[in-house]
Amino acid sequence: MQPVSHPFEADGFLPVRAEPLRTMPQPALRLPAILFCLTAATTFAAGVVGWQPVLLTINDQITTDFFAHWPRGLVYMAAVMAVLAAHEAGHFIAARLHRIPATLPFFIPIPVLLTGTLGAVIGMEGSRANRRQLFDIAIAGPLAGLVVAVPLLAIGMFTGAAADQNPFALPPLASWILALARPDLDSGTTIDPNALFMAGWVGLLVTGLNMLPISQLDGGHVSYALFGERAKWIARAILVASILAIVLLGRYNWIVMVVVVTLMGADHPPIREDGQSLGRGRIALGLAAFLIPIVTFMPEPLLLE
Repeated sequence: MQPVSHPFEADGFLPVRAEPLRTMPQPALRLPAILFCLTAATTFAAGVVGWQPVLLTINDQITTDFFAHWPRGLVYMAAVMAVLAAHEAGHFIAARLHRIPATLPFFIPIPVLLTGTLGAVIGMEGSRANRRQLFDIAIAGPLAGLVVAVPLLAIGMFTGAAADQNPFALPPLASWILALARPDLDSGTTIDPNALFMAGWVGLLVTGLNMLPISQLDGGHVSYALFGERAKWIARAILVASILAIVLLGRYNWIVMVVVVTLMGADHPPIREDGQSLGRGRIALGLAAFLIPIVTFMPEPLLLE
């Protein structure tokens, strides 16, 4: 049976059918479920200890924190997992609508109790996607994640206690939300970290990183969908700028990510070309999406003394 196209797909946002649903492989469940549970555990622990840059170890201090702050740990765990799940669900649902095989999300736990997670990823057969499909799948994740992260951040700010300083830097978007949510705060005053604030903060950090237009990050997919092979010059420029920032400005906290991106390759791999234009709607949305890393990315997430 030939795939059925929708008559309004020519210049809109409806999915372009890639193959019949019955031929789609069912994603494996075991490993995603294990990683989900491990990430739930590490994020719970991060909330319990109050987002400290320490390794997860079982000792008297964490036992004391557990009995004193387990509600905070549960709220942070639920909120941050909701942000990450929304982000990856956006990718997964868009991939399924376009009949592009994709895995369930792989959540990434880390034993460092600053955030308790490095986010989540899905696997996808990107070489089977055309430019429209690649664009839709890539942009759906960050937008879905922000829909959850921004309200959580705003609620955390609205309900949080005022503080003279906060060790977690605020990107421009968070600063604007703070001004709207807490007009009562004096200039220079901020919010003491709480579970919802931190879940939203992690969501902005993950989204800002993912939307950098380089390699196979979400922003790299969007850039390639918009500009094709010319996107490699944007990616290479960002990689060079990142290396210069590390060397000249001492941004050593990004060394690991730059190394990972370099090993992956700054250029986007080829996809299935079908000669179709993205359409005006997707082009406008894609160009606007380049503002996301500008308003959510934090060159120095931690304000160390």
